[in-house]
Amino acid sequence: MQTVPNHQSSLTTWLDHLMSIHPTDIDMGLDRVSSVAKSMGLTDLGNTKVITVGGTNGKGTTCAMIEQIMTLAGYRVGVYSSPHMLKYNERVRVAGTNASDQALIDAFCAIDQARGQISLTFFEYATLAGLMIFKQSKLDIVLLEVGLGGRLDATNIIDADISVVTSIDIDHQEYLGDTRELVGREKAGIFRSGRPAIVGDSDLPPSVIEVANDTGAQLSVVGEAFDYTLHGDSWDFNGASLSLSGLPVPQLPLPNAATALAVVELLIPSISQDVVQQGLLQAKLTGRLERFSDEPLILLDVAHNPHAARYLKQRLGAYSGRRVVALCGMLKDKDYQTVISTLDEVVDTWYFSDLDCERSASAERLVACLPQGSIGYPFESIALAYRALTNNICDGDMVIVFGSFYTVAEFKNLNLG
Repeated sequence: MQTVPNHQSSLTTWLDHLMSIHPTDIDMGLDRVSSVAKSMGLTDLGNTKVITVGGTNGKGTTCAMIEQIMTLAGYRVGVYSSPHMLKYNERVRVAGTNASDQALIDAFCAIDQARGQISLTFFEYATLAGLMIFKQSKLDIVLLEVGLGGRLDATNIIDADISVVTSIDIDHQEYLGDTRELVGREKAGIFRSGRPAIVGDSDLPPSVIEVANDTGAQLSVVGEAFDYTLHGDSWDFNGASLSLSGLPVPQLPLPNAATALAVVELLIPSISQDVVQQGLLQAKLTGRLERFSDEPLILLDVAHNPHAARYLKQRLGAYSGRRVVALCGMLKDKDYQTVISTLDEVVDTWYFSDLDCERSASAERLVACLPQGSIGYPFESIALAYRALTNNICDGDMVIVFGSFYTVAEFKNLNLG
């Protein structure tokens, strides 16, 4: 029988234990996690406003911008997100600070005691730990980033005051379906009766509208209930009660900034433009077009599906005139063929790498996806690929490291900075 860690065990010991005790990594459904949450009093966070953020892409950046703006406005904000980049503690953030090892360990101990004979996944433990820490912290606002889908995701045990769907595209087909119609239905599963449902994707599949009508949610869609317009190096936001002009273009994606402001205006309809501007400028998120170095120019991005690849291609257009070199590693359960063919139009030379995980697509398989005439090389590790790459770039070239959270994390762990 496996020994259960305790309050004195390390966080690493606990995480290894949690990875080993449930038969599958993903076990969608709310019955088990809801039962444990109810026994711990975690299904209701009291006076704390809960905002649940789902979507194919843009969840993390939308949360980051809401968090920064609301913090500058004087509110205590908690954020639950996944996956982490370098440290597990990044998944639970309270008032801008990652949860401590001990806070997480104490939460895991309490969950393990409360669950009895109920088996929980790694993600379900993480979600319950986040909720426990947030409830103890007496926060004004909690942002819950959906892990997978929405309807059956562990974050959906909470009845959100505001639900957000940032974008709808095909990813995780084995769980969410292989059409936008099916994916949209799963994403919209976080909507609640009589409560706002903000959607940042104007190309809505009918299923999202159907779910909103069936649940009685107050649907607000970009291009209808709120909108934004780009004017060179500034932009305007027009919402139901908030209109701002001449806003600075943020480092993070503009569509997600508009979605974030649609949420902010519900919380503080009279928020000042100065607070919004400062929040947008200060909001950052690791691995989202992150500028790692200037010489050579290296950008890091976790883009790993076709929707994210199209956006990355658009953003790389700002660097026209430079030779673009890609360091790419991807997971075998992603649509790497479409991602690579999309970005091949702007990438001059490819360096593909195996990743240090079981789900890695082989570098050879990724090279085989390139159209005839494109240049690509396979390597067994990010370190070897980067070493080869650095010997073949010139001043003025730019490097984009992308393809997965694993890719960016392994690159960061090279300790080059």
